[in-house]
Amino acid sequence: MLPAFAQVAGAPRYHAPIQGKSEHGDGTATSANWSGYAVTGMDFTKAAGSWIVPALTCNSGAEFAVFWVGIDGWTSSTVEQTGTEGICLGGTPVYLAWYEFYPALLVPIPSIAVKPGDKMSASVVYNTGTAEFTVEIKNETTGKDYSKSSTVAGAERTSAEFIAEAPSAVIVLPLADYGTVLFGKDNTGLGGCTAEDSATNGVIGSFPAASIEQITMEKNNVMESIPSSLSSDGSSFSVTWAAP
Repeated sequence: MLPAFAQVAGAPRYHAPIQGKSEHGDGTATSANWSGYAVTGMDFTKAAGSWIVPALTCNSGAEFAVFWVGIDGWTSSTVEQTGTEGICLGGTPVYLAWYEFYPALLVPIPSIAVKPGDKMSASVVYNTGTAEFTVEIKNETTGKDYSKSSTVAGAERTSAEFIAEAPSAVIVLPLADYGTVLFGKDNTGLGGCTAEDSATNGVIGSFPAASIEQITMEKNNVMESIPSSLSSDGSSFSVTWAAP
């Protein structure tokens, strides 16, 4: 039998654009696979944020919980992203860092060990000169970091996201019980959740209200993963697991 990390590394899954999206016209939305926040605009060149890796409570079977920062995927068919993932395999949680230039499959980063309580920071930056996206992720607790650059065909750069996700493998996979994940400086002591497009450069709350979407993950009319309101300075929030 393969070691747990090798099993995880070979799993045919991906972290997808938003699925089953329903916008409510009041700055809130539901989806089948995302929860957290998105900001929309034009020509995004950066998304950056921080979070604390939550501990999973594993039930039987395979369950997943993914946390990431990225560009695209709200109205477009690519996502440029990096983050951490917790996976329940036979009742035992496994944690890893990864990056993904969707529609390419995710790539695990074995050089960055991840465990509950670790403080993570991540960014995705677009270079207008080279037309490359650079993803960078760092475990601030251990000091280990990693970066990777790539062009992405068809990238529109029309949104930036700060997301808790149930990944997909043809269908949306079961969401693991992650408790609560804390994003942003109010919670991590690191940098807040920020983005930059052609008009705005700042924390989530600095974008026009019409450009900010608070996203709840919902399946069969049952809320699975629920984001809090933004902090008073617009930089931080939490997302809480609600149902499998």
